[in-house]
Amino acid sequence: MDPLVGKYIGTGLVMLSTIGAGIAIGKIGSSALDGISRNPDTYGNLMTTMILAIAFAESLAIYSLVVAFLILFG
Repeated sequence: MDPLVGKYIGTGLVMLSTIGAGIAIGKIGSSALDGISRNPDTYGNLMTTMILAIAFAESLAIYSLVVAFLILFG
């Protein structure tokens, strides 16, 4: 088996973690909108918390992208 095939398979497996980040961002946004619709007075606190949580979830996807590039070109 060619080592290049192993690199491609490893990169594909690492990039599967971005699916989890996408699902997490969707759930965070849905929950925040649900909370705001139930109690509009909490808009500021929920929006700040939502943006922070989305940033953390997105950072996991960016880390997996960096690992994928390291596998491919490292």
